[in-house]
Amino acid sequence: MSVLFAGRGRCVLVATALAVALTASGCGGDDDFSLPDWEAPGQNGRVGDIMIRYAHVAEPQGEPWQPGDDVPAYVWLYNKGDEDDKLVGASTPNAASVDIVGSDGETLPGGVDLPANKLVELESGKTHLVLRDVRRQIRGGDFMQFTMRFEDAGTATFNIQSQVPVYDESPSPTG
Repeated sequence: MSVLFAGRGRCVLVATALAVALTASGCGGDDDFSLPDWEAPGQNGRVGDIMIRYAHVAEPQGEPWQPGDDVPAYVWLYNKGDEDDKLVGASTPNAASVDIVGSDGETLPGGVDLPANKLVELESGKTHLVLRDVRRQIRGGDFMQFTMRFEDAGTATFNIQSQVPVYDESPSPTG
């Protein structure tokens, strides 16, 4: 019984530490926003006025992603601020680079504009992220460290999971 409690206690400790880290990294902006108000699968967080929702690496279909593969990653970004911002880059230790690409797969070196009070969906068939030349095998459910850099809001680093997106139907801040 104490072994079960110790394992559960560690999970609670890790979850609490992650919540504190995400909250601390998201300092700034007004205080009326609360992450529990916008539940979603995938990684959710905030940095400055940028809300990060559904951040995940595409789950492999069939076989795991292999070293050398280019792997898509998706995220929704909502700029809750009154000023425009921009996603200027991303990185992970598990890839040679992370590119922002258009729906045609061509790299967008200028980043992605995030207009004030707008939701920008980086997902399949649209502008999204691609992990280039992954360094290790990625199976469904695997986690990896991921960093997103914004022109004004700053940097957010968190763990991102390989998963199939499951979008919820809760109200979003865009109305």
